[in-house]
Amino acid sequence: MTIIPNAFGGAKVQSKSTRSQPVYNPATGEAIATLPLSTAAELDEVVQVAKQAAVSWGTTPPLRRVRHMFKFKELLDRHSHDIARAISSEHGKTHADAFGELARGIEVVDFACGIPHLLKGEFSRNVGPDIDSWSDRQPLGVVAGITPFNFPAMVPMWMYPIAIAAGNTFILKPSERDPSAPMLIWDLFHEAGFPAGVLNIVHGDKEVVDAILDHPDIKAVSFVGSTAIAEYVYTRGTAHGKRVQALGGAKNHMIVMPDADMDKAVDALMGAGYGSAGERCMAIAVAVPIGEKTANHLVEALAPKVRGLKIGPSTDPDAEMGPVITADAKRKISGLIDLGVKEGAELVVDGRGFALQGYESGYFLGGTLFDHVTKDMTIYRQEIFGPVLSVLRANSYDEAVDLINKHEYGNGTAIFTRDGDAARAFADRIEVGMVGINVPLPVPVAYHSFGGWKRSLFGDHSIYGPEGVRFYTRLKTITSRWMTSIRAGADFNFPSTK
Repeated sequence: MTIIPNAFGGAKVQSKSTRSQPVYNPATGEAIATLPLSTAAELDEVVQVAKQAAVSWGTTPPLRRVRHMFKFKELLDRHSHDIARAISSEHGKTHADAFGELARGIEVVDFACGIPHLLKGEFSRNVGPDIDSWSDRQPLGVVAGITPFNFPAMVPMWMYPIAIAAGNTFILKPSERDPSAPMLIWDLFHEAGFPAGVLNIVHGDKEVVDAILDHPDIKAVSFVGSTAIAEYVYTRGTAHGKRVQALGGAKNHMIVMPDADMDKAVDALMGAGYGSAGERCMAIAVAVPIGEKTANHLVEALAPKVRGLKIGPSTDPDAEMGPVITADAKRKISGLIDLGVKEGAELVVDGRGFALQGYESGYFLGGTLFDHVTKDMTIYRQEIFGPVLSVLRANSYDEAVDLINKHEYGNGTAIFTRDGDAARAFADRIEVGMVGINVPLPVPVAYHSFGGWKRSLFGDHSIYGPEGVRFYTRLKTITSRWMTSIRAGADFNFPSTK
């Protein structure tokens, strides 16, 4: 069985840890690889390599840095289907979904190729008598990323292309559940000609995470995962003087107005609620139809489509949804469905009994649809992270907006309507970081930035785009006057332009 190595200093290195865990194919339930769980001492070894590489990489001209990035992008495009297959084999998502994930990651590489323009400072001449002033954005040094299982290629690529193009070296701690795609991408990164030590991968669990958060030579940490862990990462990392951007959980709502195109709204909910088995932080988990007539129409249209979901392994080209990531995830999701029934929600479609012939040991669930969910129910308050869509009926637009604004999460939201006034008011009033108008998954393109509000984001910076450039650099401002223009004698007053 394959033993997955770490990767640092331009080479793959087997961990010496005595602890390990299996990596599973979620479609079959069989172990397909072994992942050693690295130690804090091994993390320190990686940091020292990255720290040494940062000295020369940080002073490499940006144009030279992005020439490697252009080559990296070319290799990613060429090997995209191979990477997608690696994602699917360990995550379970369909090949088309995995291919789409990778495409969105490559968009950030495209953005990073233009970073010389974004690193330009500002210059002001004669801010005072014979005095010029200018600003510069400089790299931090060694930075790190801790990434989740649900997007094993895309989320790391939200981080390290920008960090590295800006002149930092990077340490990636991928999810233990699907580590092979990041390793395949690391091979392409070095084929693109980047120096050894610029991108490094260390596998592990909480021991390595804590070592990253505590290490004095790691200057910034990016994280994507659950809210509880995001808060932990932010609190511990900032306590050690680091910059931290920690993206947490979500409970994304989609309002369906009475004037909405119902066919388009239903299709949007199917894709956004059940795509990737609901294991997306931008998945729509709650549909909020306005008025009983709209709600009845919506549920009547959704139910047969949910029952008819084509579920299968990633090798099935017709599959619309694959398994969830682990047996534990399947048990947790099933338990929350049980709780929804117990607390009084109407179970319109039950996905708990789904079984796929030939894949009985896989972690498959069918799509689940609840109606008449209320805001005090556990299935409404908690992030389920599975193929479960809840319908919470609202009597008015104002009631729906108030519902969303009072939820603890504020990651993404959407409204489906033909009314421009309602859409504009929604975009203004809603207390959520990413808003879709007739767009169910409003994930920003790479030259904007991704980030929620409230307990969906800890820290001052969203991820990738212009916010990513600011997060991975620090501002330096220089004020200059040449000696020939300085008058004799000390000036004890605070400097001014007068």
